[in-house]
Parts: sequence; C-alpha cells; structure tokens
Amino acid sequence: MRRIALWALVVGLLLPFAVSQPAHAQATRTWVSGVGDDVNPCSRTAPCKTFAGAISKTAAGGEINCLDSAGYGTVTITKAITIYCEGVVGSILGSGTNGVNINAAATDHVVLRGLDIEGAGTGLKGVNILQAASVVIEHCFIRDFNGASGAGIFSNPSNFNSMLMIRDSVISHNGAAAAGAGISINTNGGSTRVLINNTAVHNNFVGVNVQGSSNVQVNNSNISENLSTGLALSGVAGARIGRSVIVNNLGAATSGNVLSYLDNQINGNNPDTTPATAGGYH
Repeated sequence: MRRIALWALVVGLLLPFAVSQPAHAQATRTWVSGVGDDVNPCSRTAPCKTFAGAISKTAAGGEINCLDSAGYGTVTITKAITIYCEGVVGSILGSGTNGVNINAAATDHVVLRGLDIEGAGTGLKGVNILQAASVVIEHCFIRDFNGASGAGIFSNPSNFNSMLMIRDSVISHNGAAAAGAGISINTNGGSTRVLINNTAVHNNFVGVNVQGSSNVQVNNSNISENLSTGLALSGVAGARIGRSVIVNNLGAATSGNVLSYLDNQINGNNPDTTPATAGGYH
C-alpha cells in the first residue's frame, strides 16, 4: 500500500507538467486558414486565422503555410521563418501601417513567398526590413503603399553583409506624389547585397532608390512608368544592370554609380542615360 501511495504521489506531481507541455511546444510547420482561429494549435486540421497568431506557435526556422485564400493580417517577424502561400491568395492588408516588419537576429534567414501585400493607399511600407542575415521575397505582389514616403519594400539593415533577394515579383503604385519608392535600399550603419531578378517595378514614385553601403544587381527586370527616376543611386551605393528594361520613367532612367552589361533597353525616359560598362559577360 505504501508503494502504491508513493507512485500515486509521483504521478500526481508529474501529470500537470506532462499535460501542459504540448501547449507550449512550437511546431516546425504551422497552418493558417480564413476559417481558422488563433486559439488553435495551428495544425493542418486546426489552423490559426492570422500570421501573427501562427508565428508565435511556429519554431524558429519553421514554416507557415496557407490552406486557402484569405486575409491573414500584418505580421512582425523576429526569428528565422518562411511564410509560404503559393497556390492561394495569402493576403496582407497594411492600411495605415506596415505589412510585414522584419527585425530578426543578424544570423536569421527569412523567406516570404506567394504573398499579396496591399497598402490600400495609406500603407507605409509593404515589407520593412530592419535586421536579418537574409530576406528572400518571391512571387509576391506589393502595391499601394502611398503613405508619407511610402515604399513597397524598404530595407534599412543595421547588420553587415545582409542579403536581400527579390525574384519573380511585382512592385507597383508605391510612394507619395513627391517621395517614396517601389524598392528603397539603405543601410543603418551596416551593409547589404541585393539581387533583383525577373521583377517588375512600375508606376511608383522612384522605381528603385539605393543609398548607403549597398551593392545591387538587377537582372531580367522591368523598371518602367515611375513618376521620377527609374534607378536612383547616391553616395557609395553601386548597381549593375543586365538584360533589363528601363523605359518610360518620367524622370531620368538612372542616376549615380550604375554600370551596365550593355544588353539593356533604356528608352523613353526623361532623359535616357548611358551607364558605364560593367565589363560584359564572360
């Protein structure tokens, strides 16, 4: 009887910890749905409703997936994470605010894939990058961030050697009538490398605005119909462009330290420019 009583005492002490443990565990893969609920564990059969609800239940380095087309709300990312919504419309409405804030560790990698980020004319920044080792933005539509100095993508990393890749995306109708940009690259005491590939940047205020210790490569992309300069660089920033179209911008095609692989179409700007050669293909 004494042994049974002892075992009963041990089980009684440990049972609350055993029961509570799963509630605090974070999953490597979580799910969101338009009919989900953020009180759920964010599993496939019991999804959450918002990215903000899911990210707190997703382990660092994990992935959030969209089960269906819906609005999933703005989100702040403070750890390595992938948000993957291809095949459905994973929408973020950033009216009057930022769509996605990224302020992760300097060693963290963040991926945004298949998102529709809408500023509704009053949004500030579609994707606002403060710190991360790398950010990859793929197959995304980012538009209508027209608040004060609005930008579709604003990268201002404080860490050195950060990387930003924008691929297969459309960045349009961002910036106010006299400020802002489709893509704005700066460095807050750090340095960054940027690759823009197969991306359309059109009908913003400035198309791509690059400042600070930034090294930008633009390939197979379209920078057009912007209200000011297509590709604007200042200070020590440098850019190379290849197999790209810079046309019909109401300001200059390019400004600052822009080099060309001599295989671009630059026409219909005010004025057209002739960047120095980047050395060609080897």
